[in-house]
Amino acid sequence: MNEKTTHFGFQSVPEAEKAGRVQGVFGSVASKYDVMNDAMSLGIHRIWKDAMMDWLAPRPGQRLLDVAGGTGDIAFRFLKRAGHGHATVLDLTEPMLIEGRKRAEAAAMADSLDWLVGDAMALPFADNSFDVYTISFGIRNVTRPQEALNEAFRVLRPGGRLMVLEFSQIPNDLMQWAYDLYSFNIIPRLGKAIANDRESYQYLVESIRRFPDQETFLGMIREAGFGNAKYRNLSMGIACLHSGWKI
Repeated sequence: MNEKTTHFGFQSVPEAEKAGRVQGVFGSVASKYDVMNDAMSLGIHRIWKDAMMDWLAPRPGQRLLDVAGGTGDIAFRFLKRAGHGHATVLDLTEPMLIEGRKRAEAAAMADSLDWLVGDAMALPFADNSFDVYTISFGIRNVTRPQEALNEAFRVLRPGGRLMVLEFSQIPNDLMQWAYDLYSFNIIPRLGKAIANDRESYQYLVESIRRFPDQETFLGMIREAGFGNAKYRNLSMGIACLHSGWKI
């Protein structure tokens, strides 16, 4: 029997194993996840997430589904920008959602927030349920990203918006070399120092390198059915925002 494989960082693993391994990574680092994001990116992830909100331009009353939403960073930003609305945070890893619920914003916005354990490739929602679908630094951890995009299209209502924030490729060889040097040498050490978990952060660095480049991923968004699909590089392509509409 030929078992389908996928990548887990630079390793090949059976597809059936990947979700459990990803759960292990994020379960392990959940309590230190937000601190590590600041340390790894020197706080720049906050600027990227604000850029995401600027392009998204949340409107009052919108319903957001934030997949791989973890500790609620995007959901909180969305609700603050919208003024009022509703956000559902879905994540494969319950410890991440538990950390999100502990945050001060969670209490203040409790009536506008749902937290749900679920799988990006099989969303537990009816068709045409949401105005906005976001996934931030999560889609590269999904076993079959195309299926996650197809599901995003299904649960968005006509006129709904997809926005993906993900690490990407720097279109400059020298800059990419310097970034690789930092990523592979510094980030796992930060993971060891802050989260006492070198291996999980080694995986996260490797998973970034295995993710499709900007144009390839744009093609996947179009394949899922989205129209007016575009992307914007952030910090020279270290991260990238992809946007699409269910037209």
